[in-house]
Amino acid sequence: MQRHPHQGRALGDGVGVARGEVVEHRDLVAVGEEGSGHYAADVAGSTRRPGRACRHLRAAEEVEPVVSARPAVQALPAYRPGRNPADLAREIGVERAVKLASNEVAFPPLPAVVRAIADATGETNRYPDNGAVVLTAALAERYGVDPAQIATGCGAVTLCQELAQAYTEPGTSIAFAWRSFEMYPLLAQVAGARAIQVPLVPGREGGPADTHDLDGLLAAIDDTTRLVFVCNPNNPTGTAVRRAELERFLDAVPATTLVVLDEAYREFVDDPDVPDGIELMRGRPNVAVLRTFSKAWGLAGLRVGYLIAEDPAVADAVRRTHVPFSVSMLAQAAAVAALASEDEVRDRCAAVVAERARLTAALRERGFDVADSQANFVWLPLGERTAELAGALEARAVITRPFAGEGVRISIGAPDENDALLAALDAAAGERADGAPAR
Repeated sequence: MQRHPHQGRALGDGVGVARGEVVEHRDLVAVGEEGSGHYAADVAGSTRRPGRACRHLRAAEEVEPVVSARPAVQALPAYRPGRNPADLAREIGVERAVKLASNEVAFPPLPAVVRAIADATGETNRYPDNGAVVLTAALAERYGVDPAQIATGCGAVTLCQELAQAYTEPGTSIAFAWRSFEMYPLLAQVAGARAIQVPLVPGREGGPADTHDLDGLLAAIDDTTRLVFVCNPNNPTGTAVRRAELERFLDAVPATTLVVLDEAYREFVDDPDVPDGIELMRGRPNVAVLRTFSKAWGLAGLRVGYLIAEDPAVADAVRRTHVPFSVSMLAQAAAVAALASEDEVRDRCAAVVAERARLTAALRERGFDVADSQANFVWLPLGERTAELAGALEARAVITRPFAGEGVRISIGAPDENDALLAALDAAAGERADGAPAR
């Protein structure tokens, strides 16, 4: 496209625009979609209003793009994190909003972590250790494995992406339960692999579909399946598979398929029959385990995850797809300090588990069907009521994570935050009883 040097740049010139189409993947919403201002239609909650951006998108439809992304990338929905509580508080005119949407821990950073970060800041003019040697050694000692069995990454989700890059390509497939961690289907889409989604099944008689169907997952694996993700405990339902069924599954999976036990919430498990994936990994060369420092260890803002594989070749393959220097110097120092504070972390996890039990009981008293969770969140399987309840809570300054048409995930917060949630639920229920809409 040629233009006069003083001519303004045409919309779409030099960029690929997917014709302003909205591509939804349940709770994920495509880049370029404008918020509708109506919670049920825009359940993930952007507060932007339609206007100039919509007109720009329509104008862009008329301009042929010069450089276009791959169709698979253009069709990708964008991940939408939970809303910023300060933004919501300003919007609805309250002093404070509570965020129970992102499965963070409510505790502040560990004192040893704060000191380690402060000490490391004086070296941030240098690149971090690309191999994370000190952190890797600490993890190897913690879990009794060889450092060659470990790969670190910028959060467990980045390791998921690196696994997909290392093991899949067009003509292969990735299998996982659904609903589960929302990045799994996107990993397959970017890699050009086929996503095999196996529906959840009821974990208890008469209950909602909220638990892995390992028999169904095993039956779905075929000659093209290179990766299987088992999220245990499962995000967003909080349920977990038990030792005997998981052992049977692992023993039956073909040796040419890598099973990844995604255990981001392992530290909150209190059921002794829910196995430690690292124990089950031992002696099974096609099994790897993912863990993260973002949840129990309180490093969500620093992004550190790690993979441990029985076969060192798996960790090596992941390291080969690693983005150089993506685990920052501060993150590495913080993770090492957190590992040295494990007793304090255990105490914090015990407090979260106790608060989880209190919140679960309170929700059941209010008539909600809540399964026993093994994570730091609970799941309300509300179906078509999801958007209504999430919107009612947000109007009362409580942010949760809705999955449109399925349910609401509620992170376990501090006791006062959970009390604010319960009060908001009671207020919403009171409005419904009075005949007023639970906005």
